[in-house]
Amino acid sequence: MTETASRQLLNKVPLVTLFFWIIKVLATTVGETGADFLNFNLGLGLTTTSLIAAVLLIGLLVVQMRQTRYVPWVYWVTVVLLSIVGTLITDNLSDTFGVSLIVSTTLFAVALAVTFALWYRSEHTLSIHDITTRRREGFYWAAILFTFALGTAAGDLVSEQMGLGYALSEAIFGGLIAAITAGCYARLINPVLAFWAAYILTRPLGASMGDFLTQAPKDGGLGLTTMGVSAVFLVVIVALVTYLTISGVDREPAAS
Repeated sequence: MTETASRQLLNKVPLVTLFFWIIKVLATTVGETGADFLNFNLGLGLTTTSLIAAVLLIGLLVVQMRQTRYVPWVYWVTVVLLSIVGTLITDNLSDTFGVSLIVSTTLFAVALAVTFALWYRSEHTLSIHDITTRRREGFYWAAILFTFALGTAAGDLVSEQMGLGYALSEAIFGGLIAAITAGCYARLINPVLAFWAAYILTRPLGASMGDFLTQAPKDGGLGLTTMGVSAVFLVVIVALVTYLTISGVDREPAAS
């Protein structure tokens, strides 16, 4: 088997299609509403919710790392759990330890930058089209976790602490993603840089969307239940992942 064929057979992440971004935004919103549902509605509390989510995430990461190539349901369940855990990490720092959102945003930005630096130093690429070894996959999932934690902190900082509100925050983050996309297609921004910048911004976009849907009207939201929003978004995610599993449209074609 040639090196190219081996890479195509072993790539552990999906192709970046429209489906990828739709599921990503839905997953980030579920991370926000799901964490709130477990924490407040079920009365588990922040500590218990964090421990349960962390154990589930570790189990899914083990399953994901044992796969030999991209498996849609395993990959996306892992992403959803990472979104929930990333949200809980930020919430713990803010609510339990009293860390300001400015500090936590800076902390996670530095952690993500260090992860990228170590990844590039080790592998000489940050491309998600070459997640073909466990070491690269380890860097990949570490980066994903920090993007979720960073996006949660940045989203809360903009929408709540800066007082811009959830709807305006959605517009800001959505506009930034649109600008990055346009810059990428115009070849003004490196595709790898554009991907990771958009990936980071989808987290605060999804978090602002989740808060806008579920927060009380007096706080600038629509007042929908976290259980209802989480359930609807999860159903859509399951439907899309099922389609991707059957159609295989987001898999890199294996060389013969």
